[in-house]
Parts: sequence; C-alpha cells; structure tokens
Amino acid sequence: MIKLLVDNKEIETKAGTTLLQACLDNSIYIPNLCFLEGMENPPASCRMCFVEIKGENRPVTSCNIEVTDGMVVKTDTTAVRRLQRTAFELLLSVHHVDCRPCPANKKCDLQHIAKFIKIGLKPKRLDHYLKDTEIEQAHPFLDYYPNRCILCGKCIHVCQIRHDKALIAFAKRGFNTEITFNGEDDKSLLYCKSCIACVEICPVGALAIRHNTKNPNLDKPEITNYKHQITNKFQITISKSQIRSKTNCLEF
Repeated sequence: MIKLLVDNKEIETKAGTTLLQACLDNSIYIPNLCFLEGMENPPASCRMCFVEIKGENRPVTSCNIEVTDGMVVKTDTTAVRRLQRTAFELLLSVHHVDCRPCPANKKCDLQHIAKFIKIGLKPKRLDHYLKDTEIEQAHPFLDYYPNRCILCGKCIHVCQIRHDKALIAFAKRGFNTEITFNGEDDKSLLYCKSCIACVEICPVGALAIRHNTKNPNLDKPEITNYKHQITNKFQITISKSQIRSKTNCLEF
C-alpha cells in the first residue's frame, strides 16, 4: 500500500491509483467534472481538480497523476482555489443557469462545486455567451440541451463502455463544440431503446428522455440516483461525496 499526506491527513491507497481517486476514496473532496473511476486516460479537461504537491513548482491536476509513497499534497491553497474559481467562472459564462426546471436540480455537480469553492452560479465578472439552439431533438428518444452541457464527456465514455463503441461524440470546434449522436436513422440508435446510461451519468441534466416518446422502455425518470451499472466488467458509481466532471479546453 502507498502512504501519502493530504492536508495533514495520512491516507493509504493501492499503487497505480490516481491522486484524485485516492482522495475521493478517503473522503477528501476535490472539485472535478470530467473524471470517472476506471478511466484509463482521464482528460483533465475541466481544469477543476488542481492540487499542490510538494516538490512541484505550480498546482497540477490530480486526476492524471498517480500516487507515490510519501507524497505531500495540499488541496485548499490560495493558488488552487484561484485556478478552480477561474475555470468555474469560464464554464458558467457559457452555461444557461436556470436550475428550477432542470432535472439535475439539487443533484447538480455545478451547484455542489459552487457551494464548495464559495462562488455564485451567476458571476458577473465575465460576459455570458449561449448557443442559439436551446434544445436539439435529432435523437428519436432523447433531448439534448447544448447550453446546459459542460462537455464533460462522461456520456461518451459510458456509451463506449456499454456498447463497445460510442454512439455519441464531440462535434464542431471551440465555442460551438457540442455532443452529437449517430444519424437519426442509424440502426445503432436502437441500443438507446434499452439504455439510458448517458442520461443517468450526465451531471447537469443536459440529456433528458423525451416525455412524449412512445418507447415503453424509456418510461423512467430523467435523472435517477447517479448510479448506473455500466457492464458486468465494472461499475461506475457517483454519489454526493464523489462528484466528478469536465469543461472543455481551458488552459492556464
């Protein structure tokens, strides 16, 4: 077992574990949006999981660093919080904050992180830019809300695990980046009739089951309990104490 010191607390974990996972497993919360347990190559794209490590000259993302014996880590320094708040403000500048009708309300990663790092959900420091399309209904069963989407990529990851190929992908570039599905008439979308993994894993309610769908297999709540059995290979679990996530292309 590897021993390390995080915020003056000694914790133990297995070799090969990422620093973020080790902290979450030991009830040390680090804000994150794009991380899921079991990812081979965490993208670190949300720029939220910064920590300071003794010996490093600047904060680093904890989701893609493996623990080492004797590692000394600080998760709540001035520099760490400054980076997290900046990344969060940038994310909110392209996010439609309208919590009441959102199916993720009170279970939303953004709400949880905002409270944790002590920042409002409607910061006024940056201009607000939203996409022209409020809702996309190209998919036969699901609705996609581009201005809720934080481009975390979790839906793509779980779709890949569930079906051995992703039926969802990122499309376009820059500010216009969004997720897209295979063509509406593509037979592979038949998988969606019995699978709502992407809806359940979405941390912000950007994917929802269409209420007027005639598909009997989709007669389920839009957001369940953030817990979904992906395959019999492993289980991805997200709880209030282990919130993971993503923005897109934020660099400092």
